[in-house]
Amino acid sequence: MVQLSRLRSRSALVAAVALLLGAGTAPVVSSPAAGVAGTTAGVEIVGGPRTGGIDRVVEVLTRDIGLPLPAGTRVHVYTTREAFRRGLVKDAAMGEEGADELAAFAIGIARPGRVLLNGRLAGGGREWLRLIAHELTHVSQFELAGGEGRAEQWLAEGTAEHVAFQVLERLDAGSLDLHRRLALVRVQRQPAFAHGRLDLSTLGSPRDFTLRHQREGSVETYHLTFLLADYLVERHGFDKVVEYFQRLKRQSSAVAFRSAFGYSIATFESQALAQLQTAALAAPAAGD
Repeated sequence: MVQLSRLRSRSALVAAVALLLGAGTAPVVSSPAAGVAGTTAGVEIVGGPRTGGIDRVVEVLTRDIGLPLPAGTRVHVYTTREAFRRGLVKDAAMGEEGADELAAFAIGIARPGRVLLNGRLAGGGREWLRLIAHELTHVSQFELAGGEGRAEQWLAEGTAEHVAFQVLERLDAGSLDLHRRLALVRVQRQPAFAHGRLDLSTLGSPRDFTLRHQREGSVETYHLTFLLADYLVERHGFDKVVEYFQRLKRQSSAVAFRSAFGYSIATFESQALAQLQTAALAAPAAGD
């Protein structure tokens, strides 16, 4: 997941943000001259002492939820902004200029087999656990799909948020149902949804997703993607969502979606919009 509030739209940064959004990046938290802090379930944790919670998240993600992580997955924890910036260059192969601007506000990115995290959140609290789970879910998505950038970006982000709250619930650190109710309130501030649209075709690619959530609000757009993934999970089961990502190894996104869920993305869009509008009417007003 990408926590972005101010991303400039030049092409190099859009590409970098695509990584942040899960199109090809994973969360890494590192510190200068970091050594291996530990390993868990085949995941190597690289960084200083502020790596709390990673092992617990990995265990729930792989054992309880059943998502795969590639052997040798690395989670880098960087304890300062400068260390994070250097990690973006060294560990995510990002250019100096892009890393400079990204490190000013980014929290974490995911790449196949690795996660880079800015340790300013590394306090072991709920938001830290959610971030780890979200980014590691992107790593799992890349593993299932056989690469990055193959899924619908709105579904990749929504699924990562859904899984993150499944993890929090299992760790007694959050509630999936409470987050669903909160999302139904806050999504009413999402501009497209407020005007009776989803426009999923402009949320499908990492670049388009970046531009839209910059324009329409990061928090509101992520709540929308969570609700879309939640709708698919409720209607078809989580296994079908996993199947969609698995099918991307050999099918286009449109074909994989129809094969997994039985209808087109366009049909899903109209049905999900109607369902969410009805559910939102029963939720408190957005200003409450």
